[in-house]
Amino acid sequence: MLPPATDTPPNQRFLLVQLGDIGDLILTTPAIAALRAAHPTAHIALLTSSHAAHVIEKSLIDDLLVFDRRGFNNSLAFFRPANLRRIGQLRAGKYDTVLFFHHFTLKFGTLKFALIAKATGAEKIIGLENGNAWFLTDSLPDDGFGARHQAEYWLEMVGLVGANVQPQRARVAFDDGILPLAAYHGQRVVIHPGSGGYSLARRWSPEAFAQVADTLHQEFNAQIVLVGTPDDGAEKVLSAMSAPAVDLTGKTTLTQLADVLRSADLYIGADSGVSHLAAAVRTPMMVIFGPSNHQAYAPWSPGGQLTILRSAPECSPCSYVGHSVGLREGCAARTCMKMVTPEMVLHSARQVLKDEPVSIAAPHLTPHTDNDKIPRWQDTLRLLNIPIDRITYANWMALIEKWVKHGKRAYHVCTTNPEFLVMARRDSNFKNILQRADLCIPDGVGLLWAARIIGSELPQRVTGSDGTVIIAEHAAKKGWRLFLLGAAPGIADTAAAILCEQFPALQIVGTYAGSPASEEEDSIVERINASSADILLVAYGAPEQDKWIARNLPRLRVKMAMGIGGALDFIAGVVPRAPETMRRYGLEWLYRLYKQPWRIRRMLRLPVFVALVILRGEK
Repeated sequence: MLPPATDTPPNQRFLLVQLGDIGDLILTTPAIAALRAAHPTAHIALLTSSHAAHVIEKSLIDDLLVFDRRGFNNSLAFFRPANLRRIGQLRAGKYDTVLFFHHFTLKFGTLKFALIAKATGAEKIIGLENGNAWFLTDSLPDDGFGARHQAEYWLEMVGLVGANVQPQRARVAFDDGILPLAAYHGQRVVIHPGSGGYSLARRWSPEAFAQVADTLHQEFNAQIVLVGTPDDGAEKVLSAMSAPAVDLTGKTTLTQLADVLRSADLYIGADSGVSHLAAAVRTPMMVIFGPSNHQAYAPWSPGGQLTILRSAPECSPCSYVGHSVGLREGCAARTCMKMVTPEMVLHSARQVLKDEPVSIAAPHLTPHTDNDKIPRWQDTLRLLNIPIDRITYANWMALIEKWVKHGKRAYHVCTTNPEFLVMARRDSNFKNILQRADLCIPDGVGLLWAARIIGSELPQRVTGSDGTVIIAEHAAKKGWRLFLLGAAPGIADTAAAILCEQFPALQIVGTYAGSPASEEEDSIVERINASSADILLVAYGAPEQDKWIARNLPRLRVKMAMGIGGALDFIAGVVPRAPETMRRYGLEWLYRLYKQPWRIRRMLRLPVFVALVILRGEK
């Protein structure tokens, strides 16, 4: 039921700006519909890309202004004289209010929107405020990508001009012509194997799609329909399939595609504009997410049947998180997508096609977000927006004992030092991992100094190097089983022999050098899991060791995984540790620099850290 209309000033004119792709525009339609209901006599114009414009339901707007996305939606291309002249023509619309359905994240993009606002001459400019949108007259706080769903952000924004902010479905245009499909008396499954051209990292494997399609055809005699553009990889799915399929890729308009999706009993795809279209037409659907932020960009389907499938490693999502674009192309490993298996998809698909309540089963995965009864360490301060835990060795060993005895998943410990915090400023993936880790121990005297600078205290420096030996000592007493991964070939074996000689009851159930390369991940994880280890210590160096752990955490059957840098080299005697006196006074870094002069580039991060703490220290 539509909300009652508010009083609209005579001839009020709104300009709505949404220059994103198909999915972005679809997620904006609930807000546009709410605005139309609140102001039925107002003139509403939409500025959008020509690529996405076809999905808009014409009854929602009075005027459609389109720009070629290739020539306009690129921030630099925007400043071409021809485009600037077209923007200058917006003043002729005599708009009272401009609403921007965008996050002002990038500097060039923000300047682009500011010029649009200036060109309109409108008195009221509305958008999300993240500290960059200096040109707005009215705003809604931007809490970052995923703090609220995009559709919720836009509904709240039109609430500033009197619209109803209650969730409502997305609205799209239909062709309502002859369906480009022959009649079929069984169930129809529509599959979109692409993700649009923006981020190919969102795509699931064609072979996996083919396995799902073949199985659903065999078990349900389902008609398999492939949709999308010719660049969406459907030909690879078809070549891997043995079952027949209807190939509509590149053969439908967006409105015809909406009709095809509306006719389906089930839609399966990854994060894409087509998935948003399927949600808008209320098709039961299953969508696979990996690097992209499902909390921000999941298909909007209030009351609809939507299943989000994701493996949920600690590093996912890595794109559009907080106030950062992040890794919009994902990482090279793409482990988050590979860990979503055909069996996971088929389990939920069978329930949909049998009209049963859907539950997601992933028996070989334990997502990092899985809620067990062991809370994160509560005594924490923040330095440069990274959590640092106030913890002692004794506290830590007690926590490990809880994890080993009662934990339901693998817990990630980061040996955080000043270098980590400086690296995280330029490496958004590493920053996300540090913010999501179960424990960030204060490994570095610089952190103790920084804590005092911001008026706080850390009780003790807790290092990965000393911690490895202390863990081994407690493991010998408690029966914890260790696996040593990384370092140069033979180093882990030597370190294991020395630790077992020092602690005769210690069980080291595996050692392996390997590498953090993505092509080795599956075999290394299998090796670790087969060992029945409780604790995994990874010596690949930062940040690669923590990225490797974060990617694989859901499928590791250990109770704790920790990156230990050069600890195995120290234990094996390959690299000597600083004298006890230097360690006591926090000068181990100087000794390591003396022994390994090549570390000078890494050490240059320390003055950067000092400057950042003094300028931006946080509690």
